[in-house]
Amino acid sequence: MAAGTPLLKDELDIVIPTIRNLDFLEMWRPFFQPYHLIIVQDGDPSKIIKVPEGFDYELYNRNDINKILGPKASCISFKDSACRCFGYMVSKKKYIFTIDDDCFVAKDPSGKDINALEQHIKNLLSPSTPYFFNTLYDPYAEGADFVRGYPFSLREGVPTAVSHGLWLNIPDYDAPTQLVKPSERNTRYVNAVLTIPKGTLFPMCGMNLAFDRELIGPAMYFGLMGDGQPIGRYDDMWAGWCTKVICDHLGLGIKTGLPYIWHSKASNPFVNLKKEYKGIFWQEEIIPFFQSATLPKDCTTVQKCYIELSKQVKEKLTNVDPYFTKLADAMVTWIEAWDELNPAKDSAKLPNGSA
Repeated sequence: MAAGTPLLKDELDIVIPTIRNLDFLEMWRPFFQPYHLIIVQDGDPSKIIKVPEGFDYELYNRNDINKILGPKASCISFKDSACRCFGYMVSKKKYIFTIDDDCFVAKDPSGKDINALEQHIKNLLSPSTPYFFNTLYDPYAEGADFVRGYPFSLREGVPTAVSHGLWLNIPDYDAPTQLVKPSERNTRYVNAVLTIPKGTLFPMCGMNLAFDRELIGPAMYFGLMGDGQPIGRYDDMWAGWCTKVICDHLGLGIKTGLPYIWHSKASNPFVNLKKEYKGIFWQEEIIPFFQSATLPKDCTTVQKCYIELSKQVKEKLTNVDPYFTKLADAMVTWIEAWDELNPAKDSAKLPNGSA
């Protein structure tokens, strides 16, 4: 057992979306027990969700979300893991780690349990290098440094806003890939963390993810998905694309690689195909939209950036499908709800650099 206080014990919340009893927490107990959990219960609010003894947690179901947000609750998805972003909104901590309830503790190649949370924290607390690629990956990792030819003026790096972890066992595939490779498993453990370069998008998976809520929280909206919407399973992708554009604009970094978790079960590819079907076509137009999106200089906060992006979504993606008008409106509602629940901290940043 590691001596001393766990890293960021009072500055980090763990957000878990679920529809079932959280027995999986037993496996994570050595790593999660010191931290506060925010559980977002999806589906039937009358169902009682059991949480193992000894965890410090708050649990919100759909009735709570409706009570807290009122009419603005319409921006929180129902019957989709996108409901997790409500937990980001009600948290009062600087950092968030979010994990799915089918994710277990993985082992490194030496057979040792991986403390995923600790690695995410290390990623977030060290800088990113989006402007120049270091061929030894993370130059701040133990036993690594900047290679010859790396400009000294860029070695300070930029603040890290997001740490994107990976998975062993069941890979995060879309439904068509699941269908053609039903028995494929990821057994490759790559001991590396790298910064995603500026101007490059990536597919963000929400099942093993950490971020600096104060730096990027308002951009971490997982969209309108699931029940009543024509699309599902693109919630984390949407958040990732928006977040990357905003991080690039504001000079923030995103890391991917370690830590690994053990993803225990593949979801049904036929059910997934039904949810993803439209997204598979739409993404071919959504991605070029994000690749070419630019934000004006006066967008000096995440909120301003996000509102600007919502305008561009309405302007340029509505011709793909009317759904994007609804999504753009929900993006604005999300920011309004975020600012209502987080007035002081985020608005305190507004005067900075706004001259």
